[in-house]
Amino acid sequence: MNVLLICITTLVAYLLGSIPTAVWYGQGFFGIDIRQHGSGNAGATNTFRVLGKRAGTIVMLVDVLKGYTAAIMSILLWYLDVITHNEIMTFEIVFGLVAVFGHLYPVFADFRGGKGVASLLGMVLAIHPEMALVCIGIFLLVVIASQYVSLGSILAALAFPVLLLLRVFGEKENPLLIVFGFVMFLMVVITHQKNIGRLMRGQENRTVLIRLRKKREQ
Repeated sequence: MNVLLICITTLVAYLLGSIPTAVWYGQGFFGIDIRQHGSGNAGATNTFRVLGKRAGTIVMLVDVLKGYTAAIMSILLWYLDVITHNEIMTFEIVFGLVAVFGHLYPVFADFRGGKGVASLLGMVLAIHPEMALVCIGIFLLVVIASQYVSLGSILAALAFPVLLLLRVFGEKENPLLIVFGFVMFLMVVITHQKNIGRLMRGQENRTVLIRLRKKREQ
């Protein structure tokens, strides 16, 4: 095992995750720091609210791509005979989580990033695409029914490990993947503490879908 190459790849994963998509997009195209507007979060949801549908979609897709790209770098290491085939998933999880950490604490944006949900989705798409699609469906159903993006994110994150335990795809899943699922859920809960507090008080911001609908009605 080439430890140096693994360390370099880990650093690349962090730098990839550290790309502050929302911050750079807001500054480059609107001349504003997204963290000084709306919820103050440097993520896709706040970008949707502050800068609009097009900007939010671009930021979300790039953030998803960050997590996905970081995770699949493990395949490159396998191709180079740095790791074994059985270790691919382990390093997918490691590199993906490092990228999410970079999104949360980006070196390129004073370590003030977003909540990491889009980047988590990206790495899940790389690791278990079928379950990722199921979680996306759950997220959309919750958001449409409740109009709360934060609630959709939390429940979709919880669904991942729970559905793995229930063997919805009819096979026993890798225990490491299940552990990762609960770690992911815990991360989402921690990064959404304020949202959970507002949900309990009935003060949470509604989804951008309502805002867009109101704009069309006007």
